[in-house]
Amino acid sequence: MPDDFHYLSLAEVARRLKARQLSSVEAAQAMLDRIARHNPKLKAYATVTPERALKDAARLDAETAAGRSRGPLHGVPIAIKDLCNTEGVPTAAGMAIHRANVPARDATVVARLKAAGAVIVGKLQMTEGAFGAHHPDIAAPLNPWNATYWPGTSSSGSGSATAAGLCFASLGSDTGGSIRFPSTMNGLSGLKPSWGRVSRAGVFPLAESLDHVGPMTRSALDSAIMLGVIAGADPDDPTAVPLEVPDYAATIGEGVKGKTIGMPKSLADLDDNSRSALEGAREVFAKLGARIVDVALPPIFENAAHDWVPLCAVECAVAHEATYPARAKEYGPVLASLIDHGRRLTATDLATLQLRRAALTGELNKLFDGVPLMLMPVMARAVWTIDGLANAGRDPATVAARLRYTAPFDMSGHPTLTLPGGMTDDGVPVGFQICGRAFSEGAILAAGHAYQQATDWHLKRPPLD
Repeated sequence: MPDDFHYLSLAEVARRLKARQLSSVEAAQAMLDRIARHNPKLKAYATVTPERALKDAARLDAETAAGRSRGPLHGVPIAIKDLCNTEGVPTAAGMAIHRANVPARDATVVARLKAAGAVIVGKLQMTEGAFGAHHPDIAAPLNPWNATYWPGTSSSGSGSATAAGLCFASLGSDTGGSIRFPSTMNGLSGLKPSWGRVSRAGVFPLAESLDHVGPMTRSALDSAIMLGVIAGADPDDPTAVPLEVPDYAATIGEGVKGKTIGMPKSLADLDDNSRSALEGAREVFAKLGARIVDVALPPIFENAAHDWVPLCAVECAVAHEATYPARAKEYGPVLASLIDHGRRLTATDLATLQLRRAALTGELNKLFDGVPLMLMPVMARAVWTIDGLANAGRDPATVAARLRYTAPFDMSGHPTLTLPGGMTDDGVPVGFQICGRAFSEGAILAAGHAYQQATDWHLKRPPLD
């Protein structure tokens, strides 16, 4: 097995498996060995399932020998964020009170990955209930680039494991930025699909009208392959839209030549790292033949993240009605505070927030009518140390400032792709977003792929032996 096997793209591993240059058992065992070596330090996995993974891999090898292929993920080892129900495997959603929860049925996204031939090697650690902090009794994953830096939340384990080569791709979820934060902090290509593009059936909710499930990978192409598997209507989730699922991987080479890409002319408080990544992306896309135009974000955008906090809080309170406040003492302080905030919200408050949310969605729809793609930062401050984040505090205004460029797209449901576009002096990745019209994932992924064909930020790896 090559020394860098664990860092191959999902697409390349799939190609080798299909060509029988590699067996699924060999791929799974190599990944399990890698997990055994590095996970004790990184703590990216909540649960590793070696026996199940090797058994599934052997079955898939038998199918390959019989001339059968389940699809683009046949035999590829991946991992799942621990809020997606996985039949027979503990699914705790980062919560101490759910440690003994063993679902009898897969979430739709998990079932679709299995049907496509993915070998699931384990469940990835996450913050409590998918909000902003890990439960005090659960060790938080580390950033493999630099352990003093934030790994991102809430898909922290997904970010750490995928960057460190402990899986070839992973599932994450995003309610306010939880695919995009760990993607930028770990140098990944993370896709938050349009709301309704991917089923949420069997996925533990943080705030159901804000929650998105999507792929976290090491390239735009790998995200395209994953999205093509998990997207689509679902009778178990009436909010999953009945639109045809395009072959995202087949159209990923369309590029950006002749396409219009907008970039906001006024972005508040960007630090040098975040601005450099964004300006660098602008230059690359211009060289690739895109028409770059200045755009103005609607005024309502600036306050959207402030509205996100109470909206998330009230929906979170609904999600936890069965256990909160009845078992409040078993909750960590950050999630408990959010739920308490939601329980205090009045009906008038909620109606006002919902009206502003509808206005935001309408304004962004108008913006994307003029520019089908838009470049955005992920965070104003490109990276955070763990200590810096702790010192910043968690009052609503501070949280909203951190979510300024992510949460509005959860509220509106528009898709965004986060890509690595630079490095700090400390050797930590810096990302940017490509945003677009609802259900335009194909165009966003094609733009991301074009960028990655012209740059090598996505090929850089953390300093692990």
